[in-house]
Amino acid sequence: MRRRLLAATAALVLLVAGTLALLAYVRGADARALAGTRTVEVLVADELIPQGTPATALADLVSIQSLPAKAALAGRVTDLSALGDRVSTVDLQPGEQLLESRFERLDDLQAPGTVAVPAGLQEVSILLEPQRAIGGRLAAGDTVGVVVSMSTPATHSVLHRVLVTQVQGAPAPASADGGTETASAGSAAPSASLMITLAVTAAQAEAVVFGIEHGTLWLTLEAADADLSGTEVITQDNIHGKAFS
Repeated sequence: MRRRLLAATAALVLLVAGTLALLAYVRGADARALAGTRTVEVLVADELIPQGTPATALADLVSIQSLPAKAALAGRVTDLSALGDRVSTVDLQPGEQLLESRFERLDDLQAPGTVAVPAGLQEVSILLEPQRAIGGRLAAGDTVGVVVSMSTPATHSVLHRVLVTQVQGAPAPASADGGTETASAGSAAPSASLMITLAVTAAQAEAVVFGIEHGTLWLTLEAADADLSGTEVITQDNIHGKAFS
């Protein structure tokens, strides 16, 4: 019994010794491979880092590794604090070097086909038939006028220079040069209604919602040099005397 115990102990000791020797050899091989090569330290993801992860949460998800200088990528992150309050814009895979280009501030992230909402404004969306939205020839970044027509009857241009932040339901066709056509391009009008999002003040939002709920709403595409003067509430009493010059 004692001999078997001694034999088992000896085998275990040999196994541990062999493992340590192997690890030492591997480490030595890495050191020999890097001998004479200029190395730099890089930050590498230790595990999958999901898109949207804030930089402030990366300390436990990354580690510092030494790589040959030629293997270090340009634009790599060398100090997590330099990322500030930015977040990852893509999933970072295990073993991937951290690059500054893969981090952005939340305020700078913008979905394709949208424009940022100016400070102090809010967004409101309206569903309009194409003929009420310039035939669908709208794109994010355009400015529009809002005309409300009531059943009383009364019609008035209530808002001007309202920023369009998104148009859904009318994708712009590709142009010959690979870009997209502008709002003034001659293309087939969409057959379905459009979801149009506007950047407005709180008071303007009230006017837009009132127009949708209690009347009909039309948008006009206002060019930068459009003359916005001379508007008034149009009724059946003054429509015939209105000067259309």
